[in-house]
Amino acid sequence: MESFAADLATMVRRPLEPEHVAAMRKKGIISDKKAGEMVQEPGAESAEFHYVIDGEVEAVDPMTMQRMGNATLGPGQFFGDLQFLSGGVSLAGARAVVDSTLLCVPRDEMLQLMSDMPEMSDIVVTVLAARRRRAVEQSDSALTLIGSEISRDIRHVASFAARNRIPFREIEVTSDEAVALAAQCGIEEAQPGVIFGRERKIDPPTPRSVAQMLGLHLETQEDASFDVLIVGGGPAGVAAGVYAGAEGLSALVLEDMAVGGQAGTSSRIENYMGFPTGISGGDLVGRGEVQAMKFGTKFSVPRRASALRQCNEKWFHATLDDGQEVSAKALIVATGVQYRRMPLDGLEGFEGAGVYYAATEVESRYCRDTEVAVIGGGNSAGQAAMFLARTTRHVHLLVRGPSLASSMSDYLVQRLTTHPRITIHTRTEVTALHGEETLDKITICDNASGQDWDLRTGALFVMVGAAPNTEWLSGLIKLDDKGFVLTGTDAGGRTQYETSCPGVFAVGDVRAGSVKRVASAVGEGSVVMSAAWAHVND
Repeated sequence: MESFAADLATMVRRPLEPEHVAAMRKKGIISDKKAGEMVQEPGAESAEFHYVIDGEVEAVDPMTMQRMGNATLGPGQFFGDLQFLSGGVSLAGARAVVDSTLLCVPRDEMLQLMSDMPEMSDIVVTVLAARRRRAVEQSDSALTLIGSEISRDIRHVASFAARNRIPFREIEVTSDEAVALAAQCGIEEAQPGVIFGRERKIDPPTPRSVAQMLGLHLETQEDASFDVLIVGGGPAGVAAGVYAGAEGLSALVLEDMAVGGQAGTSSRIENYMGFPTGISGGDLVGRGEVQAMKFGTKFSVPRRASALRQCNEKWFHATLDDGQEVSAKALIVATGVQYRRMPLDGLEGFEGAGVYYAATEVESRYCRDTEVAVIGGGNSAGQAAMFLARTTRHVHLLVRGPSLASSMSDYLVQRLTTHPRITIHTRTEVTALHGEETLDKITICDNASGQDWDLRTGALFVMVGAAPNTEWLSGLIKLDDKGFVLTGTDAGGRTQYETSCPGVFAVGDVRAGSVKRVASAVGEGSVVMSAAWAHVND
């Protein structure tokens, strides 16, 4: 299966060309570093691109302040990872091993050079993405999570980090390392927590606090304005971000949980053209995010739009959930749909403690070698069942309807029905959840026989329903009777994806009448930008 980026261990090194270095010299400065002097402090803003002209530079583990791994950087190589593209903080440090000479290019100048010189961009982006993949796979990070085995809050942070491809380490709350870190950071012994580096406690331990620490939250100024505001970071929103940046428009993408949206919860997509061996939804959309950042599009996670208004000058002003306001000439609604909450007593109390809405590597660790249940009859539920069957004892797929044929791709139905560790239960639904602080049992009703039965499980994956995220639109545009956004002739829009309000466009699953597939969402997000560009430049 394809991954987010190339494997750094097997990559063939391709150095920057002489013309690339010459262009960088015109924009940067030469910096001499003595042996042992820091080039980049861990946790500091990734404000410069560091290219080694002479000498040797090592990556520094922010936990130990010792060399990270075995490799060092020599002449012709450069330091950094994807945080450089996003403008976030450096997740590792850099230090001169011997007296060294570096070419340091300011971030904005370097991004412009990469935009002007695509061959340079290809080399840099490939290396930065491969480094991020290695950091994620090897858990090389300044971010340490303590106590995810007992804390729902820490599990939420772990899920957020994993889905946004942020490398992190997990240690048990009673381990010697956890006790030592807690003492350094002022955390009570045997208490869960999140630590950045060796001494910085992130409090409260929430996805938003982590994003703010890493520079992913992108605090906006009171007068922050863009050509295009894209609300929703799923396939449609990220595709729109790629094309907005490529067309020279200033754009901001807001996403309330993880870039990838609901598609990011899919462990394997096999019917997307160009990926014959399949790719996860998160990796697919993550590649698009890197493309968009390369073109200058900004991302802010986790940020949710809570209200929308239009002023007399026809600008759109979105109020965010923290009270800040972002303005734009054009608005792309790409908020997609979300899994519906089941009408079950105690559901909210079990969310993150047995009830999950995504099936990724993080969630699978909490239910290894156990029986689990998945609710849903769509492709996402089917892929979750296949993914979980790799590490669990058995997967029970619960479907309310009489079969899977009407809502799931045929190739996936065939795999599910023949898998020895998956049982499909049609005409069934969950009627009760049981447990104290964590889920330990569910009651299932077989609607065909009218009989109830209990399943001992600590993990229930809910992937059912399609509720559109449109409440924040504040009545500014027309919706259908189910809350989906009307576009084109149905709304009086001037183009296929324009809504009833000129300058507001809707793409992807949130749009009424759209095909609820990843490929369709990517296509709509790509095509809509020509109409948005015309509106911005009218």
